Amino acid sequence: MQDGSEARRSSRPVVGVIGGSGLYDSGLFSPKTSHRISTPWGAPSGPIEEGELAGGRVLFLARHGKGHVVPAHKVNYRANIDALQSLGAEVIIGVNSVGSLKEELPPGTFVLPDQLVDWTKSRASSFFEGGRTYHISMADPFCPTLTKTASETARDIGLEIAQGKTYVCVEGPRFSTRAESRLFRTFADIIGMTASPEAPLARERQICYLPVCMVTDYDVWADRPVEAADVVRTLNSNISRVRELLQAMIPRIPKERACACPRALENAAI
Repeated sequence: MQDGSEARRSSRPVVGVIGGSGLYDSGLFSPKTSHRISTPWGAPSGPIEEGELAGGRVLFLARHGKGHVVPAHKVNYRANIDALQSLGAEVIIGVNSVGSLKEELPPGTFVLPDQLVDWTKSRASSFFEGGRTYHISMADPFCPTLTKTASETARDIGLEIAQGKTYVCVEGPRFSTRAESRLFRTFADIIGMTASPEAPLARERQICYLPVCMVTDYDVWADRPVEAADVVRTLNSNISRVRELLQAMIPRIPKERACACPRALENAAI
């Protein structure tokens, strides 16, 4: 028989939060335990903190490690996703800092993208490397249920958030050349280094995934050089708003979701 707290936990999905640049501890809960996980793909970026928010289990992992010691192109994305799933994560929210490719998305803007272009070059982007092969659908790369929940939550807490945007993911850790930035502007709205392969890996594990993006700078198309110090200043001013959004959003995520994410492998095998 479950006691009351166990019943409350079972009525909510287990939510994983992957913190991005500037978000190295969740600030959402007092950690009850810290997990050091080993996976078949190696070690994740660091220990996973576990706590409780509004009666539900929440897991937090700093994508770049404490103190930003792991650059984007060296993050062990497979280990991160596998470790979170091994602890029961059914939903993953990734916090991402991004550059803006459009004048109407100034620094400080929050964005919920709905499309992804993978411009990376050397990252392991699948768990399937032989034996049975799965071709998952990525037509809509981010979970629509989470997008709706985040959008409604942002509205209710008075946070303006742009939607229907395309995220281009580049290798990093360097920033773009001007020619690259002008090219990316022709098909994308924001530019970052971490949404891929997080999104396809989560889909392969049938986990709902959503990036919550913070614009930290205009990319160099705007003839404004991108300086790391400016990025950090914008990040620091946004962290409290990110936490406010997550704290209000996570308890609203339904246990039973109508999206196709939890069934992504049903018709993907060949």
